[in-house]
Amino acid sequence: MATKATRAGYHCNECGWEASKWVGRCGECQAWGTVVERAAPKSRVQAGPVTTPALPIGQIAIEDSHARSSGVPELDRVLGGGLVPGAAILLAGEPGVGKSTLLLEVAAQTAKRKHRTLYITGEESAAQVRMRADRTGGVHDELYLAAETDLGAVLGHVEAVKPTLCVIDSIQTISAGDIDGVPGGVTQVKEVAAALIRMAKLRNITLVLVGHVTKDGSIAGPRVLEHLVDVVLHFEGERSSRLRMLRAMKNRFGPVDEVGCFDLSADGIVAITDPTGLFLDTRHGPVPGTCVAVALEGRRPLLSEVQALVTHSSSDHPRRTTSGVDSSRVAMILAVLQQHAGIRLHNYDVFVSSVGGARLTEPSNDLAIALAIVSASRDLALGRNVVAIGELGLSGELRRVRDIGVRLAEAGRLGFRQAAVPAESPESVGSSRVLDGLRVVDIDNIRRAISLLGLESGADLRESLH
Repeated sequence: MATKATRAGYHCNECGWEASKWVGRCGECQAWGTVVERAAPKSRVQAGPVTTPALPIGQIAIEDSHARSSGVPELDRVLGGGLVPGAAILLAGEPGVGKSTLLLEVAAQTAKRKHRTLYITGEESAAQVRMRADRTGGVHDELYLAAETDLGAVLGHVEAVKPTLCVIDSIQTISAGDIDGVPGGVTQVKEVAAALIRMAKLRNITLVLVGHVTKDGSIAGPRVLEHLVDVVLHFEGERSSRLRMLRAMKNRFGPVDEVGCFDLSADGIVAITDPTGLFLDTRHGPVPGTCVAVALEGRRPLLSEVQALVTHSSSDHPRRTTSGVDSSRVAMILAVLQQHAGIRLHNYDVFVSSVGGARLTEPSNDLAIALAIVSASRDLALGRNVVAIGELGLSGELRRVRDIGVRLAEAGRLGFRQAAVPAESPESVGSSRVLDGLRVVDIDNIRRAISLLGLESGADLRESLH
């Protein structure tokens, strides 16, 4: 006998999962405290007056939606041209990474271009922000500052100032009195963000929201927040380094594979248009255990130096320590070197690091890491003008990677004279060609790379293994 299906009375605020009774943890996204009771269904909505009539798409004006420069070149690069009027941008990052400093610089540069800017701070007092602006040279008559945590007051400031750019630092500190929940909670963040974005769209204001992140680096609050905004940016960097990187995770107006580089100091934040020098050592002579890789950060080629150190281990379990490179990738490279190149380091400690805090996670860095390890183990130095590009397979072969031409062009521009790359075909193995002053050597496997680059003989730390 058929029974009438009962409508789910509860749903998850983040993923929409439905349940017939309340539970503390969502059964779909596993988030805690996001399952709430579904509101009673309302009567069917009737057709009402429209705000603007529908027009043929060719008659829609686009003049007011062109991006304008923010005054910070690296931010413009990531956004795909600059700040778009009416766009909602979410900037997230760990505490202390420099989000407020970056946005204060953007606000100051926008104000200098005669565009009125409103900076709302909910985490600091207005005096604290003013002190930072004095230190970084961000004081301008067109830059307005207010310290507010109430949504109504924020909307009142926007009504009074009528800005072109509005910065909210941060969305988790703003609350609305007529909405249940604590500031920063799921309900408050969702409703406050929706109200601010609606205001920005109606008034054609560029809105920038600062968001907090959780322990695992994801944006705090409901996932719907990332769906509401047009652009999601992540600001990241090591606390021990001044280098900061800005990445676009979502961008309705431009690419999502661009990366912006910044230098954060006590005097403020400065865009780095050519960051390659930060990841290369300044020594003049060749040193064993080093090799230069060419990684792609988005669409930007960056040359980074890999350093390796191989020492005899006094332990039954030799150490494998990495910094800036993937430890599991290094373990795989060591296994390939032992199996296909005769480099046995099972009783040696191996340390691999990148220079300048660069994160080398791309497979194209495999060859540079392998050559640095071989160079360190045999105490032989590669030339200072050599770069290595290629992914290392488990059978010891070298695989081609994307955009090799762009990588080689950047290496040649910086004065490098020789490059080891995977062979395009079996017939080209061992051959070399010259591209813009750069001698490119085609290599098919790791053993041939070691031989052609002069690392096959010499002082070897593995004399006890022969």
